[in-house]
Amino acid sequence: MDSQSKAIESAKKYLTTAASIAASAMLARTIVDEYLPYELRTIVSSGFDKLFGRFSSEHTIVIQETEGLTSNELYDASSTYLRTRISSNMRRLRASKNEEKNSITLSLDDGEELVDAFQGAEYKWRLISQQENQGGNRGGDFSSNSEVRWFELTFHKKYKDVTLDSYLPHILEKAKEIKAADRRLKLYMNEYECWSPIDLQHPATFETLAMEADLKKTILEDLARFVKRKEYYKKIGKAWKRGYLLFGPPGTGKSTLIAAMANYLRFDIYDLDLKEVRMNSALKRLLVGMTNKSLLVIEDIDCSVDLKNRDEDMENEGNNKSHDDEISLSGLLNFIDGLWSTSGEERIIVFTTNYKEKLDPALLRPGRMDMHVNMGYCGPNSFRILVSTYHAIDEHPKFEEIEGLLKEVEATPAEVAEQLMRSDDVDVALEGLIQLLHGKRDEGQGNKGNREYDKDEKLVVVENKEEGLESSAEDLETEKLIVGAVNC
Repeated sequence: MDSQSKAIESAKKYLTTAASIAASAMLARTIVDEYLPYELRTIVSSGFDKLFGRFSSEHTIVIQETEGLTSNELYDASSTYLRTRISSNMRRLRASKNEEKNSITLSLDDGEELVDAFQGAEYKWRLISQQENQGGNRGGDFSSNSEVRWFELTFHKKYKDVTLDSYLPHILEKAKEIKAADRRLKLYMNEYECWSPIDLQHPATFETLAMEADLKKTILEDLARFVKRKEYYKKIGKAWKRGYLLFGPPGTGKSTLIAAMANYLRFDIYDLDLKEVRMNSALKRLLVGMTNKSLLVIEDIDCSVDLKNRDEDMENEGNNKSHDDEISLSGLLNFIDGLWSTSGEERIIVFTTNYKEKLDPALLRPGRMDMHVNMGYCGPNSFRILVSTYHAIDEHPKFEEIEGLLKEVEATPAEVAEQLMRSDDVDVALEGLIQLLHGKRDEGQGNKGNREYDKDEKLVVVENKEEGLESSAEDLETEKLIVGAVNC
């Protein structure tokens, strides 16, 4: 046998052996996929991938749900894009339905494979997830489990450049189009140091918001100016964010204003419950995990958690090292305007309180809370907005009496709205409101003394200077803009 024949025979043996190994591997993988539990299947499959990966012509890209402390935009885009590529022959899918939608949404389930095609290349997608134990704190008091998820994208190695240069950018662009066509705002709450979303269905708008017209106009103009100023914030070297402090008695519409802001800006809301956060490090993970174009809301900040102020932190330093990472005012301030404030863009931070005087002054200065909005009691203007919204009328013989009473007693917009909703008959509803206001006056509750409002009863909005960073902190704190009456 000559050398050429020997080479051919050797090649045949090699190919036969390789084919046998490949067939055995395929059989083993089929057995693993069909008969092993998912948790064990993932481990064994990973071992197969490592063992035979060096002989394969395929490449795999792993797309994690998060990268470090921040969310992975490519993972979110892939999840959105793949929902549009679901095929009828897939064996295992996840199904969900929103009560406001007629159709059922299908998405990949754990371990299921989806095949996509792009520019002549075939792409195989798999969703993988597993539970991870977060461990306890320094004292070992508690531990929590979290789900870690990622996509595995597999393709022939000759399409590597196409994948990176064209396919993945294509997915990002298509995901933006899909979201724009079906944009649903989300309301996130923090649970076990993670954000859990639901659809935001609050119908509040600035048109239906019971608020003084000048104040409403000022807030709308401020929000519109903020979203257009990306380059301006970059030029002056400041994080692209804005802080609002909403203060006033309960029932004056603070939460409704927040919902109206979200609906106007088309921003998701992250409702942060500080009582569920034990450590500054956990607070950072939550805040960094927020998306851009979002509202961070901390309601009733004066009583939501006992925030240690910075002086107390200094006094306790060295005395109790086990509490060094406990949530503190300094940790919160570091995100609002410290180095961590640059972890995202185009964010609105909103604090609410019923008692502004209880707040640490460090929370209130410009650069942290840029606008202080006093949500006052219901006055004639707010009453007319409410009655127009609930009963679609602009004039009524009882208006004069009601507006006079509202100048004498303190009634919140919530109290007025409740009376207006009690009957579809406008005469009955207005008569009930009159009886409520007479009762308040007769009992001396919230009596305003039937006096005119003076300049001290105006709403104060604290504004940052817009010329740049040359203004001192003292200058910023003394610049004030009077925009409307407290009693709206």
